[in-house]
Amino acid sequence: MCPDLTLTEARAAEAPDATELDAGDADADRLDAPCTALDAVEVSASGKGYRAERSSTATKTDTLLRDIPQSMSVVTQDQIRDQAIQSMAEAVRYVPGIGFAQGEGNRDTAIFRGNSSTADFYIDGIRDDTQYFRDLYNIERVEALKGPNAMIFGRGGSGGVINRVSKAPGWSNTRELGLTAGSWNDRRITGDVDQALSDTLALRVTGVHEDSDSYRDGYSLERWGINPTLSFRAGESTLITAGYEHFRDERTADRGIPSFQGRPLETDPSTFFGSAALSPTHAEVDALNLLIDHEFGNGATLRNRTRYADYTKFYQNVFPGAVNAAGTEVALSAYSNATDRTNLFNQTDLTFNFTTGALRHEVLVGGEIGRQDTDNLRLTGYFTSLGANATSVNVPVTRPIAPLPIVFAPSATDANNSGQASVAALYAQDQIELTPGLRAILGVRQDRFEIDLRNNRNGALVSATDSPLSPRAGLVYKPLEPLSLYASYSVAYMPRAGEQLSSLSASNRSLEPEKFRNVEIGAKWDLRPDLAATLAVYRLDRSNVAVPDPADPTLSILVDGQTTKGVELGVAGNLTQAWQVIGGYAYQDGEITRTQSASAQAGARLAQLQEHTFSLWNRYDFSPAWGVGLGTIHRSAMFTSTDNHVTLPGFTRFDAAVYYTVNDNLRIQANVENLFDRKYYANANSNNNITPGTPRSLRVGVNLRF
Repeated sequence: MCPDLTLTEARAAEAPDATELDAGDADADRLDAPCTALDAVEVSASGKGYRAERSSTATKTDTLLRDIPQSMSVVTQDQIRDQAIQSMAEAVRYVPGIGFAQGEGNRDTAIFRGNSSTADFYIDGIRDDTQYFRDLYNIERVEALKGPNAMIFGRGGSGGVINRVSKAPGWSNTRELGLTAGSWNDRRITGDVDQALSDTLALRVTGVHEDSDSYRDGYSLERWGINPTLSFRAGESTLITAGYEHFRDERTADRGIPSFQGRPLETDPSTFFGSAALSPTHAEVDALNLLIDHEFGNGATLRNRTRYADYTKFYQNVFPGAVNAAGTEVALSAYSNATDRTNLFNQTDLTFNFTTGALRHEVLVGGEIGRQDTDNLRLTGYFTSLGANATSVNVPVTRPIAPLPIVFAPSATDANNSGQASVAALYAQDQIELTPGLRAILGVRQDRFEIDLRNNRNGALVSATDSPLSPRAGLVYKPLEPLSLYASYSVAYMPRAGEQLSSLSASNRSLEPEKFRNVEIGAKWDLRPDLAATLAVYRLDRSNVAVPDPADPTLSILVDGQTTKGVELGVAGNLTQAWQVIGGYAYQDGEITRTQSASAQAGARLAQLQEHTFSLWNRYDFSPAWGVGLGTIHRSAMFTSTDNHVTLPGFTRFDAAVYYTVNDNLRIQANVENLFDRKYYANANSNNNITPGTPRSLRVGVNLRF
């Protein structure tokens, strides 16, 4: 049975060191329990240590993780702290089934079960899809959902999504200051103040500033952000939370090194190909958030969430192409790209409980409306010292520096467009307790997605409207209270405009959206209250892929384009009171099932999809003061693109850490990445944009609490 708390008391209970629900309590998730405010508040991933117990992201209702019929991993605040995580790519290193691509050195690019995405990122359940590098200074935890998620998240989510849960006021009156210094002038400071201004008003302010270099020649990074959030208790049943974030990230767009004869070119990991000085990228985010929670009583709650975000993104890069047959010269090219986007989304969710005979229901009905305005301009780089129209230059691989000057100007094919996209959606979901050991989840979402895209070069306007219906069904059988066996089916769609709303054309606007269908079975077992294990077996099919019609190449036909099959194992929690672990194993087999182009032939393996991945992080505390951490990451070989011409070798890397807790207010830690200084290749964007792995590096952090 849920605790008898008012909504505002429940929010306060989310503060650090609050008592969490016991996952072993069989009554904690009973649908007929007379829960009050705790159900209304989004307890996105309660739990301590490396194990999360509950989430409301996957279902929009507060649910035990073991009762969610879908593979899901949660990166907790303790894991973020212990591993000194600062980026999204670092956050998912120990998440089975998710990888990160290079993203041309200017954006987060996740790979979910063989599907690359720059747009399937969310914050507090709302779309955050502009291409940039996200920071975790204001984030409580990171939640990775695998498999299509359109019923909850709408368009996209073809292979999965990553949701960040932001830090909110908790009336805890705590203050934290974090200082980090490390290899290559790594310098970072973070702050977190949670202050009760009165019994009904609380303020939380988080901030970051970082100024760092890299093992890559000429690379630099500077970012800063501030995020004040105010919560107001408007009576015992209503909580209003408003926040604003300003974040700016400036760095060098680093596209790595080229390949030669099917493998990464042999060169020093520090070698920058192109021009670091002429490859700047910056992103600026200004976001306003408003959240209203209201409890009607008897299990009925209403939540309204609004987010307005203004994004400015620019990157310019001089980068490597192919190496010549002799291995002596490499081609360099250049371009710039500017994007301005404003997002406005509003979500309203109503949840309530009722019974029909012996069946108990937890029902969600809701809607989402949104608008996205996007301006995009790309310019080509011309090497004017070689002639007015020289867009590529060959330079020695021993000194791969671009000759100057380079002028950036529009070409006939460069993008210059403005787009307006709007979405209106209705969705409904029923979580049904059929018997005390059998549950079902049934949901459906109807979207109406409209986009108008204007080519600013010639004034041409292209429009399209899609109305996909996204179903979801799952069944959970619990032979024992801590053990759940599940099966699920879900579908997601990708409009022809693409994930970044720029791929719409007169030739494809009438085609049906791409379709992603996921079938999954699995098991989730809480071996004990502080240790959980998971297993998932899935098949993900991508269909409605547009390919040239063999009878008339000027036309397109839709085919079943690719499939991914896999197994994921995960573990999180405490092996003993002093020994914590987090990690997993994934086997993934993905291939192109129908020839789509000269570089995507039937039978080819999907790009950047390792067949085997394994990761395991351990923390062992010898005493209340001293602890150590040891982690290992293994990745098997993978192809950099679907043409399967270039292979990144597999690797095994070890990381380590030492922790010293002086007292309740002072904590010191040292983290070593790539402990044995292994040479490896971390990821890629294409055959000739490959990122060398980080050599041995050190971060020393001091955390003050007062």
